[in-house]
Amino acid sequence: MKTESTESTERAGLLYGIGAYGMWGLVPLFWPLLKPAGAIEILAHRMVWSLAFVGLALLALRRWGWMRELVRSPRKLGLITLAATVITVNWGLYIWSVNTGHVVEASLGYFINPLVTIALGVLVLQERLRPAQWTAVGIGFAAVLVLAIGYGQPPWISLTLAFSFALYGLVKKKVNIGGLESLAAETAVQFLPALAYLVWLGSQDTLAFGGHGVGHTALLAATGIVTAVPLVCFGAAAIRVPLSTLGLLQYLAPTFQFLLGILYFHEEMPPERWAGFSLVWLALTLLTWDALRSAHRSRAAVEAAKASAEAGAPVPPVAGHADGDTGTTPLSTPSAQSGR
Repeated sequence: MKTESTESTERAGLLYGIGAYGMWGLVPLFWPLLKPAGAIEILAHRMVWSLAFVGLALLALRRWGWMRELVRSPRKLGLITLAATVITVNWGLYIWSVNTGHVVEASLGYFINPLVTIALGVLVLQERLRPAQWTAVGIGFAAVLVLAIGYGQPPWISLTLAFSFALYGLVKKKVNIGGLESLAAETAVQFLPALAYLVWLGSQDTLAFGGHGVGHTALLAATGIVTAVPLVCFGAAAIRVPLSTLGLLQYLAPTFQFLLGILYFHEEMPPERWAGFSLVWLALTLLTWDALRSAHRSRAAVEAAKASAEAGAPVPPVAGHADGDTGTTPLSTPSAQSGR
């Protein structure tokens, strides 16, 4: 039975989660404000200013102990470098997509990301899927085929965003350090190349920073805040609400992006695109239903086990785990969030 304190904590966590995914969902409104800076310059500023902002946050929180352990682990350093490389691709392509009128296609990438995450879980981690999850993956594959036929080519923006972010999540799972700490380490890897690129642009007199007024300069510097603040809110939500709740909230971001693409940026939605999106939404509905059902069964089994233990009876095995079923669900993906 939940206490008033627990309910208050979960309510605060829910607000933090809505704030995090809401900001990620509305970020397409921000990137066009940075024009005439190109996508690569915006990306470089995001890297440089993110490190500055996160460094100040860690300094204020006095959270530096993790650096010693990271430096002593070549494996973790390698994984952090890989994570930084993959998220660079993801960030850069996302900024370019928004600023060139592909917001809807970018939103599709984050809709299908849970399906790609599941596929990686099977291929890389040898995880087992439940029948409903296999069905959802099959529907997702059919959706990509429909979109590819409609476009006349594969939806490469969506697929690249989905696969890069899924791979990023997989690497982050292996590194297993906190969100702020991970972002600090990744942007530290990105910092020197990004700074060198900005210096080179300055030497070519093509640097937008400082050349279009104080407001534009401030907006470029604010890329660090835009990157870090949703992550902080997400971290606050992750420790206050159940994972299943976070899993449902994660669909807010691509939903907002999709609506912005249609209603604000007035991007076209031909019939074949609606058909592909409808299949993706069907797959995600099936995944969500299956995940919630599995979570409910697990909670019921745990409660039954506790009741049996209190009564002195033999403890029954927890359903879904005794037979080695560790199926990946889309509700596991929020642990990777520091992208977009």
